[in-house]
Amino acid sequence: MKNQMKQLVDLLNRYAKEYYTNDSPSISDAEYDKLYRQLVDLEKKHPELVLPDSPTHRVGGVLLEAFEKYEHRYPLFSLQDAFSREELDAFDERIKEKFPKASYVAELKIDGLSISLIYTNGVLEVGATRGDGQIGENITENLKRIKDIPLTIPSKESVTVRGEAYLPKASFNQINQERQESGLQEFANPRNAAAGTLRQLDTSVVAKRKLATFLYQEAGRSTKESQEEILSHLSQLGFSVNKKYLKSSSMATIWNFISEIADKRNDLPYDIDGIVIKVNEIDIQEALGYTVKAPRWAIAYKFPAEEKEAKILSVDWTVGRTGVVTPTANLTPVQLAGTTVSRATLHNVDYIAEKDIRIGDTVIVYKAGDIIPAVLRVVIDKRQQEEKMPIPTQCPSCSSALIHFDEEVALRCINPMCQSQLKARLEHFAGRDAMNIKGLGPSIVEKLFQANLVTDVLDIYRLSVEQLMTLEGIKEKSAQKLYDAIKASKMNAADKLLFGLGIRHVGSKASRLLLEKFNSLDNLSKASVDDIASIDGLGETIAVSVKTFFETQGSQTLLEELKKYQVNTVYSSSNDLEQILSGKTVVLTGKLQHMTRTEAKEKLIQLGANITGSVSKKTDIVLAGEDAGSKLTKAQSLGITVKDESWLQTL
Repeated sequence: MKNQMKQLVDLLNRYAKEYYTNDSPSISDAEYDKLYRQLVDLEKKHPELVLPDSPTHRVGGVLLEAFEKYEHRYPLFSLQDAFSREELDAFDERIKEKFPKASYVAELKIDGLSISLIYTNGVLEVGATRGDGQIGENITENLKRIKDIPLTIPSKESVTVRGEAYLPKASFNQINQERQESGLQEFANPRNAAAGTLRQLDTSVVAKRKLATFLYQEAGRSTKESQEEILSHLSQLGFSVNKKYLKSSSMATIWNFISEIADKRNDLPYDIDGIVIKVNEIDIQEALGYTVKAPRWAIAYKFPAEEKEAKILSVDWTVGRTGVVTPTANLTPVQLAGTTVSRATLHNVDYIAEKDIRIGDTVIVYKAGDIIPAVLRVVIDKRQQEEKMPIPTQCPSCSSALIHFDEEVALRCINPMCQSQLKARLEHFAGRDAMNIKGLGPSIVEKLFQANLVTDVLDIYRLSVEQLMTLEGIKEKSAQKLYDAIKASKMNAADKLLFGLGIRHVGSKASRLLLEKFNSLDNLSKASVDDIASIDGLGETIAVSVKTFFETQGSQTLLEELKKYQVNTVYSSSNDLEQILSGKTVVLTGKLQHMTRTEAKEKLIQLGANITGSVSKKTDIVLAGEDAGSKLTKAQSLGITVKDESWLQTL
């Protein structure tokens, strides 16, 4: 039996490597799944024989308490940046002055998250983030869910390897499509999505999102003689190594390589933001050593932001939740950093004046931070329009007079009943970092306003299932889910409510600090500017903003109405909550409708529960959502109490 399980593990790991690392599968998905199910059945019958490198360890479902700090045995250094050919030539001259025969390896700079993998006797023991280079976070369980990271290596050596975890473009697009359909905020770029994924406490999320890796370094004193040998060795050990690298002793040749890659970077299945050039010879690396922050033997060439010419056809002026009116240029479509761009921000009226931007101008467009399309400058030689850009004097939404305060660069609508502001405020109120009302995204908010069902955040607590069903495309089940999500939000922590109110300058952290000090929105509304400003980390600007907000009659009415609808306005830290589940061991299983597994876990812990990942005779309660599987079956067979999500919401 043990030999049969070992053969299955070896086969499945080999097939997985062919699929995920080599991109050359030798069997069909159906054949792989058949072998995988055989292994799962055997492991259920013989759990004592489960091998450490079994692919079943890739399956999610573990809820982590938190990430422990991990002190790196070998520091992870930053790299010196270069932005021009001249800087690379200066680097080359400095190296060749001492080591004329030095050569280089130029590798693609993956736009991901730095990771460190520690193997002891050939078994993955720890996987950690870079952190500050000295201390990172232990994210081993999450990294085990990345299918191209080997759980064991074909050697009993103990080694630390470094590289990047990244999200392929195809996976990123799929995730954002799913988030859009679910009414969730989309990730800005693949790097942000990868970072957010590896910070998940629910490993099943990581398993689902299909991250990948490229490894490129052995930490500590290497037994290899060159960087090229290290890359070859890592590949032999089963790690994913990017084959698109170049070895050369000529910086001119490397510059040609950089130019070639820059032209093709948008066609790659992953994001890169430059090229890393390393001295190839390990003995020269050791002789050159390190500065406090970076190795002297490596440099990172960063690609400049791609720039394209486009013509401004018109300008839209939109109103945000704070009343700021933002100009956006409509452009002749251009291909920029892999996407078609037809709109770009003009930032504000001061920026328009400074750059003298006019409708009809040909402008240079780029992606700020490789994310947001923006207008950089006007191509004056191609100007045909003599008239200055017309700047609105009235709000495009409510027609109120716009104000350009002396201390601000933006135009502002100060009408508190401006519908565009009201919509934006409601979207903010329902957002993930505020009241987290799932399903209440921009499209539903728009429909609610069009149907005259809401005018402010209070109105959502007056909605009925029947009213929600009158919206286009909303059936009874969807209406009930949204109604339940709105109802559940009443029990949120009060700092989430405070952040959701959208007080100027008050972010999520400031909201928590304010309520830790004043305990309730009532107390906060009566606090003085000096009392608020005395909180460490805040200050007078936030204090004045909070005081101004609560001094308005509308805000006092809003607060009273929120309490009338039983929305929680009192802050309780986890230490203050009644520990009604103290000493109880709880297991979560299945899909919850109104909160994530992480949120449910946090609430249970606040109530005193001890959370575990598996059902046993010591389990007191199983919280079961939809599609609960074997854990629910086992709980029922053992006579363990089973509760649903509404039970937790009631608590």
